[in-house]
Amino acid sequence: MGQQTQESGVVITLTEKAAEELKKLAKQHNIEDIVLRVQAIPGGCSGISYSMGFDEVREGDTVVEQHGIKIAIDQNSLPFINGAEIDYVVTPFGEGFKINNPNAMNFGGGCSSCGSGACGI
Repeated sequence: MGQQTQESGVVITLTEKAAEELKKLAKQHNIEDIVLRVQAIPGGCSGISYSMGFDEVREGDTVVEQHGIKIAIDQNSLPFINGAEIDYVVTPFGEGFKINNPNAMNFGGGCSSCGSGACGI
């Protein structure tokens, strides 16, 4: 199975602000061909955690290109990331990348892996 390029139906959205910040970081690290790998790590009751970093496109990845940046998503992460948005936010408490995922409530949070089933609620 080769690389899959997403032509129709956006899998993930990258805001212009996030793209600007990624390009600044890539320039600082002398990266010319920007590939951002985004991974989802299901966490049981705590929901989904995300990991992002510069990488290369790998066999079997779905690749979406926005604002001149390729976003690579492995097949295991794809169902958890589909429909998400990567943004860069600035608040009084700090700044950084934020992944907004309207589908996150559909995964995890069921408490079946918490032992007591109550998850501290």
